[in-house]
Amino acid sequence: MNSTSPTPASIKQVAKKLIAEHPDLNVLINNAGIMEADEASGAIDDRLLVSTVTTNLLGPIRLTSALLDQLRSRRGVVLYNTSVLAFVPLAVTAVYSATKAARHSYLLSQRFLLRDSGVRVLEVAPPWVRTPLMNSQGAEQAMPLDRFIAETLDVLGTDADEIVVEAAKPLRANPGPGEHTLVNEFNEQMLKLFAPTRT
Repeated sequence: MNSTSPTPASIKQVAKKLIAEHPDLNVLINNAGIMEADEASGAIDDRLLVSTVTTNLLGPIRLTSALLDQLRSRRGVVLYNTSVLAFVPLAVTAVYSATKAARHSYLLSQRFLLRDSGVRVLEVAPPWVRTPLMNSQGAEQAMPLDRFIAETLDVLGTDADEIVVEAAKPLRANPGPGEHTLVNEFNEQMLKLFAPTRT
């Protein structure tokens, strides 16, 4: 971990300051994330591994933990931004996909344990969206950002705990025992799209 990574102590300190300055705080959105291409078939760059796991998994868990008493006292909401890659991993971003799968697993446990606390635990699992992430602004196959936002807000207006837009539903409907076929077919398609940009 590099010297600029937040420590558990610094996260607790920031949470304490935040609560003092905003005593009615009742929503936490865990949206931070790093997505970089990696090479799961070879040696993983340790800097990429540590920074991705720290930002995508440890950060949200630590921050939620530091704010949970506050959110419980306000019958608040914890929202985790995951990805459809939590359900069907993208081979060229294996570490990112693994952190999103771990985040999904963690929030399912947290939602269960908080079921009678008054705290709602929500998950937004976006599909591929036209954003700067992985230079996807112009990707035809990606969902337009404005459409993703509109559909997400529509679902957030319901009592759903899992916010999955229509474009993400085929990947969310991971077929269980048949997942290897789905994952392999998905990655064959994605390799064709990403192959020219990989080094």
